[in-house]
Amino acid sequence: MHEIDGAAGGGQIVRTAVTLSALSGEGVRVENVRGDRSTPGMRPQHLAAVEAAAALCDATVEGDEQGAETLEFDPGDIEADDVTVDVGTAGSVSLVADTLVPLATALDAEASVTIAGGTDVAWSPPLDYLRYVKFPLLLGAGLDIDLSVASRGFYPVGGGEIELTLRPSELDPLALVDRGALRRVEVYSVATEELEDPAVAGRQAAAAAEALPDVPTPTDVSYVEAESTGSSLVLAAVYEGGRAGFTALGEAGKPSEEVASEAVAGFEAFHDGVGAVDRHLADQLMIPLALAGGEMLAPERTDHVETNRGVIETFGYELAVDDRDEAVLLSGQPVRSGP
Repeated sequence: MHEIDGAAGGGQIVRTAVTLSALSGEGVRVENVRGDRSTPGMRPQHLAAVEAAAALCDATVEGDEQGAETLEFDPGDIEADDVTVDVGTAGSVSLVADTLVPLATALDAEASVTIAGGTDVAWSPPLDYLRYVKFPLLLGAGLDIDLSVASRGFYPVGGGEIELTLRPSELDPLALVDRGALRRVEVYSVATEELEDPAVAGRQAAAAAEALPDVPTPTDVSYVEAESTGSSLVLAAVYEGGRAGFTALGEAGKPSEEVASEAVAGFEAFHDGVGAVDRHLADQLMIPLALAGGEMLAPERTDHVETNRGVIETFGYELAVDDRDEAVLLSGQPVRSGP
C-alpha cells in the first residue's frame, strides 16, 4: 500500500491518490489529510469523490467520514455501474467529477454517475469551466465523456445536480505547447432567475465581451432555478493549439461589471504570456499527461503542480517540470516503474 503525507496540500492530494489507486489496483493510505488547513481532515466533497470512486472499483475504504485525517483506499477491479453521490452541501460537484473522469480509460462498458452539490462555488472550477474548457481538451485527446446538467447549485445551499457519463476510452498523448493564434473567446454567463430583471447575467456577458480583443465572442446567457441566489461567468479562450479558462463568481453587492472585469483580467494576464493552457488546467491535466504522455506549456509552476506531481510519482509515473523563460513545461512518459 502506498503511503502519502497529505499535510502539504489540500483535497487534490486525496482526489489524485484515489484516482490513481483505482486505476493501478494498488492501495493507498493518505495521512494528515489537509493537515495545513484551518479545518483539517476530510470534507463533504472529498467524501463524495471517494464514495463514487469506491463504487466504481469495489474498493474497501477506511476513514471515509467527515473530519477523518487518515484515509485508506484499497481498490478492486473497475467495473461499469450507475452511481449516485450527494455532497450534502455546496461542495463542488466539479471536483468530484474531476476525480472520476480518468477512470474511463479502464472501463469496459459505460458508467453513469449522478452528483449532487454545488455547481458554481468558490475554490473550485465552475461547472462551465469543466464543460467548455477542460472537457473539450480531453475529448480531443480521446476520452469519451459526457456531462449533462439537471440543476445549478450556488453557495451556501448547493442543490445542483449533474450526470457524468464515462465510456471506455484510450487517451492520446497531450500536445499542448504551441498555442498559436487566438480564434475566439466563448462567454458563458449564468445567474439565478431572481436576477433576471436586473439582467445580471446579460450585463456580465456584455461587459466581458466589450473588454475582450477584436475576436469572435460567442455568448451564452442563461437564467436558472436554484436554491441559493448566485451568478457565474466563464471565459473560454480557444487558440489554434491550446485552450484556457477564466472565471468569476457574483455575490451580493458585487456589480456585474466587476465580475466581468475579474474574468477579463485573468484572460489578459494569460494572453500576454506564452502558455498553451491556464494555470489551473496545468495541474488538472497532470493525470492524463501521466497516463498518456506528451507535453503542455503552462504559465507558472504552482504549488498545486508540485504537490500533484509528488502524488503521481508515488504511483511510479514520471513527470518532468522544467522552467521555460516566462512559462513552465510539463512532460510525461506513459511508462510506470511499478509499485
